[in-house]
Amino acid sequence: MFAFILRRLIQAMVVMVTVAFIAFLLFQYVGDPVVFLLGQDATPEQIRELRADLGLDKPFFVQFWHFLANAAQGEFGLSLRQGAKVSRLIAERFPATLELAFVAAFLALALGIPMGVYAALRRGNFLSQVFMTVSLLGVSLPTFFIGILLILIFAVTLGWFPSFGRGETVQVGWWSSGLLTPKGWHHIVLPALTLAIFQLTLIMRLVRAEMLEVLRTDYIKFARARGLSNRAIHFGHALKNTLVPVMTITGLQLGGLIAFAIITETVFQWPGMGLLFIQAVTFADIPVMAAYLCLIALIFVVINLVVDLLYFAVDPRLRVGTVGGH
Repeated sequence: MFAFILRRLIQAMVVMVTVAFIAFLLFQYVGDPVVFLLGQDATPEQIRELRADLGLDKPFFVQFWHFLANAAQGEFGLSLRQGAKVSRLIAERFPATLELAFVAAFLALALGIPMGVYAALRRGNFLSQVFMTVSLLGVSLPTFFIGILLILIFAVTLGWFPSFGRGETVQVGWWSSGLLTPKGWHHIVLPALTLAIFQLTLIMRLVRAEMLEVLRTDYIKFARARGLSNRAIHFGHALKNTLVPVMTITGLQLGGLIAFAIITETVFQWPGMGLLFIQAVTFADIPVMAAYLCLIALIFVVINLVVDLLYFAVDPRLRVGTVGGH
């Protein structure tokens, strides 16, 4: 167990250093921060002084080491567009993105798993066929089109939900939450549903495929031979084993929800990290871009590590393999 965790931690560190190096290259090859800060009319003396203050006159690997040390403390300098600390901008936007991702993940799991189980157990049923058809649409349609379609139907035509913004928020310490106010919930429905649809259809199809595979195994046949009820077989044995690979995919998809909420946040003008990143790309705000890349990589690494540990705990075959030295 200890060797397994140590190996995963070393892999996580290698990934983070690699991503940090890529983010650091943005400072070297995507514009000059000195020009952004001083403008085109700066004198050579001003440019030299600022480069010395920022440490840009030092050797490449010395700069990278300083970047790593500052990144480990969550410091990425000042935003070139807003003139504020990047860490503060990320802290302000992170709650909105995280809440949106968690609500979308909850919708995807709460709807995707039951729909997948139903589609597996009632393969010839009309409703099952409807689920599979809808899942194809959910996988095929781009996220921005789904968002625009939901805005057109539920915001413009029916007027049930607002089409942009986060609504009223409540400050709980440093965390700003929209989930504690009715208007916050009202605003999050459409963007969360937009973000959840692709994940929902993916989980539904995965659960259906895994459920059908498990139902064909020998131990399910033995369970039927012992006279167990269909309810006990389907939900006590088959579903439990179906959810092991689903757990892995779902964990990684949560990281994907956070990382790829950019399109949804742009369509709904949701004030999260994705919208901040789009604005940073538009204005070549390199410190914000670098911080976003490192944070997303950290989220993926942490989620992947947690999923590996959960998978290790759930699947006894991995523990046997580890004990046997494999």
